[in-house]
This record gives sequence, structure tokens and C-alpha cells, in this order.
Amino acid sequence: MNAELHTLTGAYALHALSDDEREEFERHLGDCEACSQEVRELSATAARLGLAVSVIPPPEMKAAVLRRIAAVRQEPPLAPTPARPVAARLRGRRAARFALAACVAIAVASGGIAVWQHRSADEARQEARTAQEQSEQLASVLAAPDAKATTGRLAGGASGTLVVAHSRNQAVFVASGMPKPPSGKVYQLWFNDAGTMRSAGLMDPSQTTEAVLLAGAVDQASGMGITVEPSGGSTAPTSAPLALMNFATA
Repeated sequence: MNAELHTLTGAYALHALSDDEREEFERHLGDCEACSQEVRELSATAARLGLAVSVIPPPEMKAAVLRRIAAVRQEPPLAPTPARPVAARLRGRRAARFALAACVAIAVASGGIAVWQHRSADEARQEARTAQEQSEQLASVLAAPDAKATTGRLAGGASGTLVVAHSRNQAVFVASGMPKPPSGKVYQLWFNDAGTMRSAGLMDPSQTTEAVLLAGAVDQASGMGITVEPSGGSTAPTSAPLALMNFATA
């Protein structure tokens, strides 16, 4: 088995592999529980960070982060080291993942401060509460012990990950690189109930990367679809699906 496949969990979770690499890595996932678990964790982390851009941090966060940065000793340049066992490399990558998450959080906080300053305190607090509730619901699905993910390419070069947790009877769709819909249109998500499409909510037309908790219960649905609909959504699809994705079964 190619040991380097163990290093591709992050790229796979972020849909950054070529088609050939993705196919090879997905075959590897069937035999490697450690990588499967790490992909689930990374997918959940990526979804939470994607959602975090809508959460408005308190004004004091930026100053606190900058104070802590000043107190962290810089690491010296890395010298060549002997190859480590796979288990050791996996532990190192987990530590690096949390470091990356911290860097993204700093970037989000720095940009969020300007947004906070241009809104009323009441409006900002309400939006923060709403975003927090959405984040908690999304996190519950993504962190469920039985959460299973399906990843695929969408129209226009976008990519999507569909996560289902049958223990919660809920699903989450994480999209990246979605082109903005035409003016007056919106992307609508649908549960696929044996060929009958049931509305599962709308995506934000202003976002190209978004994590969406599908509205309603999964029940007996086998997957989901995406269509372009008039602003406000439709009771039934009015256009051909841009994508159809099945829920993962293993």
C-alpha cells in the first residue's frame, strides 16, 4: 500500500485532488479506517469554517488574538528528519489541522471586526445568535457517529459534499465554487424520495461557498438534487437538475 496516500486526507476533504488521485484515494479509504475517520473530521471542520464567515465576532476578539500571537515563540526552520511511522504522521497532521483552523479563525476575526463596526449592536447580536444556532445544528450532523459523506463535482466546476446522519434524520450539503445563479434566480435543494423531489431549502444566491442544513427530515430519501428556481423557490422543480447526489450507504 502506498503510504503517501495517508497524506491526502486534507486535499480530499477540500476537493483539491485530480480525478485520478481522487479515485485512487477513495479505493484506499475502503481499507483504511484511520483515513476515513480523518476525512470525516476534516470535512466537518471545513464546513464549520465555511459557515464561520457569517458569524460576527465580538470587537475584542481581534485584539485578544493579536496579543496571543505575540506571545507564541516562532518555530525554527525544519531540518530533514527520518521517515516516521504512519501513526506518528497521522498525529502530526491532526495537530497541523488545528493550527490551520486557528489561522483561518484569525482571518475571519480580522475581517469580521469591520462588519461589526458598520452595523447596529442589536442587529449584529441577533445575526450572531442565528448564525450560532445554525452552526450548532450543522455541527451536530457533521459530528454524528454515523455521519457518512458523498463528494462529487457539480456543474460549472463546483464541488459538493453531501453528509447524512440517519441517527439524527438530517443531512448537510457543503458547496464550494458555486457560480452565482442568474438574476432573480436561486439554487433550490431537493430530497429525492424514490424519484419524487421534495423541497429541502434554498441556498444563499450571494454565496459561492456554503454549508446548508437541508430543511426537513431525511426519512426514506435516497439522496438530493439541485435546481435553479425563481427567487423564493418553487413547490416542485421547474428546471432540469444541475446535480443529483446519493446518500452514502457505507
